[in-house]
Amino acid sequence: MASTAAARVLSPSSLSSPSSPVSSSSGHTASLSPLKAQFLARPLRQSSFGSAFFATSKGSGNKERSHTTPVRALIAPDGGSLVDLVVPEKERPARLGEAASLPSVTLTPIDVEWVHVLSEGWASPLRGFMRQSEYLQSLHFNSLRMADGSLVNMSVPIVLAIDDTVKDSIATSSSITLRAPSGEAIAIMRSIEIYKHNKEERIARTWGTTAPGLPYVEETITNSGNWLVGGDLEVLQPIKYHDGLDQYRLSPAQLRKIFEEKQADAVFAFQLRNPVHNGHALLMTDTRRRLLEMGYKNPILLLHPLGGYTKADDVPLEWRMKQHEKVLEEGVLDPESTVVAIFPSPMHYAGPTEVQWHAKARINAGADFYIVGRDPAGMGHPTQKRDLYDPDHGKLVLSMAPGLERLNILPFRVAAYDKSQGRMAFFDPSRAEDFLFISGTKMRNFAKTGVNPPEGFMCPGGWQVLVDYYQSLSSNSNGSLTKEQPKEPVAV
Repeated sequence: MASTAAARVLSPSSLSSPSSPVSSSSGHTASLSPLKAQFLARPLRQSSFGSAFFATSKGSGNKERSHTTPVRALIAPDGGSLVDLVVPEKERPARLGEAASLPSVTLTPIDVEWVHVLSEGWASPLRGFMRQSEYLQSLHFNSLRMADGSLVNMSVPIVLAIDDTVKDSIATSSSITLRAPSGEAIAIMRSIEIYKHNKEERIARTWGTTAPGLPYVEETITNSGNWLVGGDLEVLQPIKYHDGLDQYRLSPAQLRKIFEEKQADAVFAFQLRNPVHNGHALLMTDTRRRLLEMGYKNPILLLHPLGGYTKADDVPLEWRMKQHEKVLEEGVLDPESTVVAIFPSPMHYAGPTEVQWHAKARINAGADFYIVGRDPAGMGHPTQKRDLYDPDHGKLVLSMAPGLERLNILPFRVAAYDKSQGRMAFFDPSRAEDFLFISGTKMRNFAKTGVNPPEGFMCPGGWQVLVDYYQSLSSNSNGSLTKEQPKEPVAV
């Protein structure tokens, strides 16, 4: 059944004549009837501050919320309430004693990152590693159906793989202990369910290919066990990394408190796994300007770099955070209207499938606007000289994804270096010859070779951090560059 709904275009006058403020939607708790109407016959929610469309998002009861109407309360988490799986402090001694008596599974560092994600409610309403029914819904529908019939987005399976030996050791237990690679007990998983891990199906449906060379697949799936175990988590203590960055690892609950203290009436999130250049900053500051023009009084930017696993040629988190600090120190972004925090999720590089997860998690942190760029969560094809995904599909998928109806999607406006003005500016095709596009590869090559980019491309302090990083890399025996290994997360 094809959708007959069309995206709604806002006239320029509607941007400067907002309606009176109203309260935000109450969340995904109302039943939907019929379910297919919610899934297929809703308007596209594609927004653009340039010239195209604004979002047409819906709240509880499928009532459309006008984007010209500022909202005061933060958007509700998926499922209506934020999940918190960390055991209260007074109950921890008893749980630790119990954990010592249970059969256990030793986790990989990436598994521990997922425990961190689950424990703080980024995947709300999910309460642990997926059981089979949740896994199949995520894998095949990119969403989970709630008890009332509504849908929440869940495009990336969050699962725990085990091998035959571990399966046999826990098969008769209803509860198990999860241990960090160091051996420390970090969680108890209850009412466990063990089911088959069809790796080929998982890879094909998540990445759209089974080609060799997919970073997350090779790191986490290829050599993992042939079984998955799911169940409800009780995380024994907060996950910490002791790498000097824990103060940036703010949970959804902590972020919501900050936004409320700042009296934010709109929160717009920008995810990145690269250094911030002045084109990014232009997009973020222009977004805030447009939100103010729409009538919002205090829109707050959530600058939210991904902090979990990334592939070897990405700039490490420690250096990215140093660079982001310089961007704020030098006034490229306004510290008063910007919150910088680390998103603890591992990176899949799964394109349109993964970008839904990135957007959904930000709803749980209180964001009701999400900025999406070209080829979000994408990468080059591992065996062919082309992009793995169509660069426009991420934003198109977000505009139609089930369970993301409440989120306003803001596609990138293309920014490039304007040679006539000596600064980053939005691309003007009528004078294309004035613009220079500096790709991420070219930027990295500049930093590696000590060549400065054009003045105005990146703040001087931020650029120096990038140069310092590449100069810090040591050469291995083959003369190739090696990347520092992240510290293992632990519970404290």
